[in-house]
Amino acid sequence: MARASTESTHVLPDVLAPDLRVVFCGTAPGTRSAVEQAYYAHPGNQFWPALHAAGLTPRLFAPAEFRGLLSLGLGLTDVAKHHSGNDDALPRDAFDADALRSKVVRYAPRVLAFTSKAAARAVLGRVDAYGEQAERLGATRIVVLPSPSGQARGHWSMEPWMALGALVRTMRD
Repeated sequence: MARASTESTHVLPDVLAPDLRVVFCGTAPGTRSAVEQAYYAHPGNQFWPALHAAGLTPRLFAPAEFRGLLSLGLGLTDVAKHHSGNDDALPRDAFDADALRSKVVRYAPRVLAFTSKAAARAVLGRVDAYGEQAERLGATRIVVLPSPSGQARGHWSMEPWMALGALVRTMRD
């Protein structure tokens, strides 16, 4: 069941700074992530192994180390900051696309990578394929990745994650 947090707090804090290489954006923290207060905390979630396999982290990070991504030029956020749980249990008004767009414009990451089509649809309206999208938010490129959630295993593919890693390596100064 979805859980709402107080109006003044987020279930998980944003991990954002100006000019990051990539900001990863999910729909909302899962139940396990909310309880553990760490992004992508369920043991079946492929987020952390995918980051490492794609060459975006020098080692496999544990979910509790999520704040350490900033030092690598990576950030984290969600479209629904005040709720947690499975996407299908979130209330219709859980998603705040305008707030996400404002964060992207404010922080200007090079890439905004949605970690599911559901998250991307909540902001973009329509998404047909994984990978880089034609649309931009300001100068920020947009990439849609297969959900790393264990519940989305039927749609899992490392290929778009590897393509993101290759894209980011071409952006290095």
